Amino acid sequence: QVHLVESGGGSVQAGGSLRLSCAASGSTYSRNCMAWFRQAPGKEREGVAAIYTGGSVPVYSDSVKGRFTISQDNAKNTLYLQMNSLKPEDTAMYYCAAKGKGGSWCPLDERFFPYWGQGTQVTVSS
Repeated sequence: QVHLVESGGGSVQAGGSLRLSCAASGSTYSRNCMAWFRQAPGKEREGVAAIYTGGSVPVYSDSVKGRFTISQDNAKNTLYLQMNSLKPEDTAMYYCAAKGKGGSWCPLDERFFPYWGQGTQVTVSS
């Protein structure tokens, strides 16, 4: 079993930055792929960024590429999402997710992630 707790959300103006954190506990074998997803009101949940904890090039959605950076601190069992140059369209609930099966395969697709945090709200005003 895996337990995920997000933090770091808040309200910022457009152009600002936030760093989200996701504290993970439980089996490391069940969270060798970690990702961030987001869901805006009235919209479907979408993938933001994913990283294989064993070491690989992260994957980003086109909408955040160049502005967001996913990273991990294995010693602290924590996943991060550094968000720069925020836009009003980045406003959403952000979720941390984990999967273990599939080895290094780490897709940005919510269907393959069995473990989820409760979410943290990010609001960007213009």
